[in-house]
Amino acid sequence: MSATILVVDDDASLRRAVRDRVAHWGHVVEDVANGAAALAAVDRREFDLVILDLWMPGMSGLEVLARLHATTPDTDVLVLTAHGSVDVAVEAIRAGATDFLQKPAEFELLRTRVDAILERRRGRRFAAHVAESRDGATGGLVACTPAMKSLLETATKAAKSDAVVLITGESGVGKQVLAEAIHAASPRRAGPFVYVNCVALSDDLVESTLFGHEKGAFTGAIARKLGRLEMAQGGTAFLDEIGDTSERFQTKLLHFLETGEYERVGGTKTLRADCRVLAATNKDLKRAVDAGAFRADLYYRLDVIHLEIPPLRERPADVLPLVDSFLRRFAHEQGRNPPRLSEETERRLASHAWPGNVRELRNVIERMVVLGTGDVLTADLLPSSMHDGAATQTGRASDALPFAESVEAFKRERI
Repeated sequence: MSATILVVDDDASLRRAVRDRVAHWGHVVEDVANGAAALAAVDRREFDLVILDLWMPGMSGLEVLARLHATTPDTDVLVLTAHGSVDVAVEAIRAGATDFLQKPAEFELLRTRVDAILERRRGRRFAAHVAESRDGATGGLVACTPAMKSLLETATKAAKSDAVVLITGESGVGKQVLAEAIHAASPRRAGPFVYVNCVALSDDLVESTLFGHEKGAFTGAIARKLGRLEMAQGGTAFLDEIGDTSERFQTKLLHFLETGEYERVGGTKTLRADCRVLAATNKDLKRAVDAGAFRADLYYRLDVIHLEIPPLRERPADVLPLVDSFLRRFAHEQGRNPPRLSEETERRLASHAWPGNVRELRNVIERMVVLGTGDVLTADLLPSSMHDGAATQTGRASDALPFAESVEAFKRERI
């Protein structure tokens, strides 16, 4: 779980010892001898954690801490000091320190504290990405229902590892949004997020797209082309619609997942790529395996962590919060204040079945914001398919009807 860490201490021998030990734990470490150098280092690059001595000549650790808290409040700071006391600890925490440890600290205790800080940091990043999506920046990761809350809790844990994640769900539920959130909260977040749509390409082209090809590998291959795996070095490769690929491609992908090795199309040289793989599909891969349409060994290799996003009709409590996030997003793009919904508009949005899931909802709200000119969006701005109330009722709306009418409303919605 690599992180970037800055060690600040005027004691050269102790500073080197901490630097070397933290580097041994797999982190990228930089060390400096005083507060001014620490602030200069933070100006140059972003650090996940600063391990800071409090008592240094010139600028004290508390002064450095105050400056860091004012300029880069997201940076975590672990204070190390030989002059430990309750008063000093309280002062450091008030100044913005994340944790406090007294010298001489045993390295295993230091490692425990560092790991705990970094784990909480990754959790905050994921939560921030979810919150950003609620504001409409990416859209789709709204969790008001227990099913979505549980899903995001699992995704937060999955983001901390390099394990393969299989994301399933109907078209439009937000599979790519969830994949981007996992990447953004992972230790690979500084690397690229590379998208591959497996269903939009022929068998030959999807292999060439993912693995690359050599010059002359096939007609039209006039030069060597790097594959998406190479482009995703140090980051994440997201393979969308993995259930629609050929058996030949599945065999090559399985080999890469097992070994990290692959060959460009038309090439003989074995290459390696250090990237994490996330995959998504709207198909039932287990059923495809049983039918012989998908390799069982690849399925079990992809299904290390399985995240299934429920359709929007199964989480009606998320509809209006999503509406709110999209209203703010598209109003901002239009340079206007977010409009309100009339009661009738809100009722129809809440009772619609949303067969196109979050994507359909997003498009409806964008249409209404673009076409609406007032502060209130009325029901006449909804698409014509939503003007027939009987066709838009979900189980939640039909629950209030007598039994026979409820059954008929359900049948009508399904048809």
